[in-house]
Amino acid sequence: QVQLVESGGGLVQAGGSLRLSCAASGRTFSSYTMGWFRQAPGKEREFVAAISSNTYSTSYADSVKGRFTISRDNAKNTVTLQMNSLKPEDTAVYYCAGRSGVIVFTTRSTYEYWGQGTQVTVSS
Repeated sequence: QVQLVESGGGLVQAGGSLRLSCAASGRTFSSYTMGWFRQAPGKEREFVAAISSNTYSTSYADSVKGRFTISRDNAKNTVTLQMNSLKPEDTAVYYCAGRSGVIVFTTRSTYEYWGQGTQVTVSS
């Protein structure tokens, strides 16, 4: 069982940066692949980025490649999403998610655990 708590959301102007963090409880964090998803008003929740349990593999949505970076610290049970060059279309609630295993998946339904989400708003 893993509990996830996101932090770091807020309001930022276009072109700015934000750093989201996700703190995980439980002793098995290092065995979980972790991901970030987002959901804008009226839209489906979509994949943003993911990192394997051993940090060797990462995956990004095309819309954020080159702007966002996912990382994790297994010693501190945290996963981070560094977001640079933010655009108004990045506005959404961002969710941290976890799933057992080393393989990176981009499909929402494969993730077992979810945080409550943190709001990111990018003004133009």
